[in-house]
Amino acid sequence: MEDQVDRLVKRTWEKFQDVPLSKRYMVAVSGIPGSGKTTLAAVVANRLNELYAKQSPGTHTGSPLAAFIPMDGYHLSRQQLDAMPDPVSAHVRRGAAYTFDGDSFLTLVKKLREPICPESSTLYAPSFDHALKDPVADDIAIAPCVRLLIFEGNYLSLNKSPWKDAAVLMDELWFVEVNFYVARNRLIYRHVKAGIARDEEEAGRRADENDLINGREILENRLEVHEVVHSNDDEAWAPERQGVGGGKDEISEKGLARYV
Repeated sequence: MEDQVDRLVKRTWEKFQDVPLSKRYMVAVSGIPGSGKTTLAAVVANRLNELYAKQSPGTHTGSPLAAFIPMDGYHLSRQQLDAMPDPVSAHVRRGAAYTFDGDSFLTLVKKLREPICPESSTLYAPSFDHALKDPVADDIAIAPCVRLLIFEGNYLSLNKSPWKDAAVLMDELWFVEVNFYVARNRLIYRHVKAGIARDEEEAGRRADENDLINGREILENRLEVHEVVHSNDDEAWAPERQGVGGGKDEISEKGLARYV
């Protein structure tokens, strides 16, 4: 996977050189749960910032050029799930496409597509607090100087509105491809480590009855993408080995600060 990442960073950097100062270059990374998309998106954003610092030492003042924007913050809150016609099912299926606020995500993408000018203000994306199990509004700042955006989420190449409407506004779509067996093992480890499941048996049921059902929807309704990244069971690319959370599909506050 390392070679794939190096190639993507180099190619993205080269394409960005032709982007006018008033515009942003935006990439959406998607994949089924457990594919490794979070790790890929965060690492690419970090390496682009390192490349920027190295190649533009005279202009780099500590402000990042690239940012990693996870889709986790667009989960519907537990209160919103409670208000659904079948709240029990909504909570059990949390993580399915209909349990996300895709319209708000589309609104952010449209705002980020607007020209950057001297009076442009900082925009904000929500984050997700895994301790509270709910999103936190306006928690990720995207300053006007941030002109390379790497979005990450399960449904960013889903051929259904509003996801497909946001996808057409991206410069590139990347999809992380993974074997279902590898993804299932990763999900079991993640759910146990995060305390979402009591043991591997419960974690396996959660993966089979929710995560991998969502994964099949993603695969069966995927838009055409620009890049397919092949993820394998490589310990060197585990999230915790890359400074990307502790085995969960998230970025720690400390780690996130490096990207935004």
